[in-house]
Amino acid sequence: MAEPNKGAISTDVEWPLDDTTMYATIVRPGGAGPFPAVVMVAGSGPTDRDWNTPLLPGTNGSARLLAEALAEAGFASLRYDKRAAGPHAAENFPRLMGKVSFQSHVDELASAVRILAGKDFVDPARIFALTNSEGALHALNYQLHGPEIPFAGMILTAPPGRVMSQVGRSQIEAQLAGLPNGAELLAAYEAGITQFEAGEPVSIDPALPQGVQMLLAGLSTPANLPFARELWMADAATSLAKIDVPVLVIIGKKDIQVDWLADGAPLREAVAGRSNVEFVFLENANHVLKYEATPRQELSPVDASLRYNAPDAVLDPEAVAAITRWLAAH
Repeated sequence: MAEPNKGAISTDVEWPLDDTTMYATIVRPGGAGPFPAVVMVAGSGPTDRDWNTPLLPGTNGSARLLAEALAEAGFASLRYDKRAAGPHAAENFPRLMGKVSFQSHVDELASAVRILAGKDFVDPARIFALTNSEGALHALNYQLHGPEIPFAGMILTAPPGRVMSQVGRSQIEAQLAGLPNGAELLAAYEAGITQFEAGEPVSIDPALPQGVQMLLAGLSTPANLPFARELWMADAATSLAKIDVPVLVIIGKKDIQVDWLADGAPLREAVAGRSNVEFVFLENANHVLKYEATPRQELSPVDASLRYNAPDAVLDPEAVAAITRWLAAH
């Protein structure tokens, strides 16, 4: 691999995709290269290229910090805004109505890989995926489509190991558990989900917390279909079993959205006996690979997520070390 270089160069790029425009940032080491490179794939909802979201406070996104760390270690990277996220989401939204799907996410990722592979400072045979949360589903789906430029390997951080409907329910159950009427609220959530799964109009109980109401509304709005139904049944473990390139799976034990035991187990079972898949369970990393000092049993789902992009939040050093070590070895 290329020698590490601390003179990182950051450049914003854009390119057309269908009748929309994709926006991204490339960070590269100084020097001519060609460098091994990483395409970063963000998590769910309106999460942008830096892994910030308007649903949570702060702009200290993990993807930007990871891109800078990777450049120091000798790797180029590209991180992009999904067309329904970032500062251009509003202008793209009318063009995406009813068109967002698993395939549209694959199209976005494929275009990002092509842009990065076309740079003269990038080795197109050494492009890796680095995903967070839901992003794992899209990178796995891309790789299984037999792409023109396949990934040389994949790093899946905080990937859901269970079917997404199961992950969603466990997250909602944890949020409602501490409320006096938690059992009733959970029943109201499940009633809405039953309607969604049956293809019926969803009745959203106004007693539900705002975040849960937003989830049900987001799943059922026509603008998010067919993607919401595809996502609800998505199974990363089944897809991972079909991947033949090297894979690193990272889940933090302080993650309150994906559980290192409940989600790690089906992923490990899916690749049992495979020597090219490595699992790392980090003691102090949260869902976005930030260092979390609070003991796991004291973390509430709401309070923990509010600190994801706090100004003083830093990447978990063991996460950065695991990623750069694995990339260097492959």
